Amino acid sequence: MSARLDPGGDDLEETHEINVTPFIDVILVLLIIFMVAAPLATVDVPVDLPASTAAPQPRPDAPLFVTLTAENGVVVGEAPVAEGGLAAALDAATGGDREQRVFLRADKAVTYGDLAALMNRLRAAGYLKIALVGLEAGDLQAGGLGTGGMGAGAAR
Repeated sequence: MSARLDPGGDDLEETHEINVTPFIDVILVLLIIFMVAAPLATVDVPVDLPASTAAPQPRPDAPLFVTLTAENGVVVGEAPVAEGGLAAALDAATGGDREQRVFLRADKAVTYGDLAALMNRLRAAGYLKIALVGLEAGDLQAGGLGTGGMGAGAAR
């Protein structure tokens, strides 16, 4: 006597699953491609930034200029400021309005690190609206110092 344990026929049952292994292989290959290509996309080039030829921005009625001199001295408006008195001088000049835009200008001899340090001090004092001021290209070609135009103003 024999007993049949499988009541069905000889048909194989289909499984509805996604085979994930090829998908993972493709993702890993793409990851490797992007890891190799990403460092090639950045370029390390020494930069000597030219003057801006952009149209100058309109000058506000009473702009607040903060100047970094060649000797790394800070001047707010026309008054020199001591090392620790920048926040107090800005508050006095703006009446405590920290939303007022501060126009930052620096001597050509000032290093980028010193300019960045002054910007950090401005941010620590609560002044986040900073515009960089540069000479216009026409002022440089004429050989004059210009009027302190706000041609290269990259506002943050």
